Amino acid sequence: MDVKSSSCKRSRNSHVPRMRIVDLPLMILIDILSRLSIKSIFQCKTVCKFWYNVLSYDPLFVKMYQTRSQIFPCIYLIDGVGNPSFLEIKPEYSSYAHHCNRPIQLTPKFHYPPGSVFLVGLCNGFTCFVNDSTNIDQKHSLYIGNPLLGEYFEVKLPKWEITDCGVTYGFCFSKASGKYKVLRLVVGKLTKVSGLEVYTLGIGEKWRNVGKIPCPACYKFGKVNINGALHWMDSEKNDIIYSFDIETEKIKSLPAPLGLVNPPWNLKLVELGNYLCLTDYYNTNIDIWRMKEYGISESWTKDIILVDSIPRSMVHFNFEPILMWKDGEILIQSGTKLALYDPKMKSFRLVYFHSEVITAVTYIPSFYSLKTVMGDKFQVSNVYPKTRIV
Repeated sequence: MDVKSSSCKRSRNSHVPRMRIVDLPLMILIDILSRLSIKSIFQCKTVCKFWYNVLSYDPLFVKMYQTRSQIFPCIYLIDGVGNPSFLEIKPEYSSYAHHCNRPIQLTPKFHYPPGSVFLVGLCNGFTCFVNDSTNIDQKHSLYIGNPLLGEYFEVKLPKWEITDCGVTYGFCFSKASGKYKVLRLVVGKLTKVSGLEVYTLGIGEKWRNVGKIPCPACYKFGKVNINGALHWMDSEKNDIIYSFDIETEKIKSLPAPLGLVNPPWNLKLVELGNYLCLTDYYNTNIDIWRMKEYGISESWTKDIILVDSIPRSMVHFNFEPILMWKDGEILIQSGTKLALYDPKMKSFRLVYFHSEVITAVTYIPSFYSLKTVMGDKFQVSNVYPKTRIV
């Protein structure tokens, strides 16, 4: 009887259709694929032609992945010789306190002219770099790229005027209009008033002059894109923060915390948890100021990090917060080291990776092509990157 019953069960099970992943509705398949790590996505591209097309061209996948990457961003790393890589931040972030952690290495060789390459800023997976010195009489180039796709193009720059002596650049994004903009601040030889020019991606190749700024361009634009504005410190006074409204293209000033002692070039302006923040270093402690209500000077609050709590392998100067993680932990760069700081426990945990870091910034990876911004007919260089773990 048992044998007969077992045989009947096997017969019924043999007629149950097996569900394969390729048999899933396309929307469900895309939802699953959009949750994968970057390394796994590149591996899935090699499974079959259908998956390659979905992961390369399907707008729903690109949108779903972009949405999730904002919740779990990456850390964009640049080593001492300019090689880019990024560290994926996942819910099991505690694993990054182990030596087994490895960043994803981007291997495309962009065809930049010889010379040093400096990061201007990052917005929604797009990067802006400037090549070589930005002093007068020294040729330099400006590039917009998507390192994940290996795409980039060179931005055509205005000609130098004989009265110019230096220039600095900024890169920002307006959520209201969906426009990406490059700022160009030019300082003259005989004046401290700088001219501000704006280039909007996808709107021709023309730079527009939007006015003057009463501060020299010897101090670089920041990378703090928050509340619809790009922010940077005044180059001479430590009590003024400038903001460029990306939509209206107007310059405003914000109050810095009261009682700052250090000069502005020793202060670090950053964004943490959608708040405008500033770090100030003393001999005994590091202050992290946070503007709880944007534009309100009385809303600045202060967290104090005692120097004695900093790991001995980390230098005590040039502390720069990068991002705020769950439970309030703060990822901080100091020199070539990264560490997680717990404000509640007043303690650090080193984050290990297999290279020295010169630059570390929050990065939201994206599979959007530059052509979605510049137009399908725009000529974009593509160096066909390969992604690997090193």
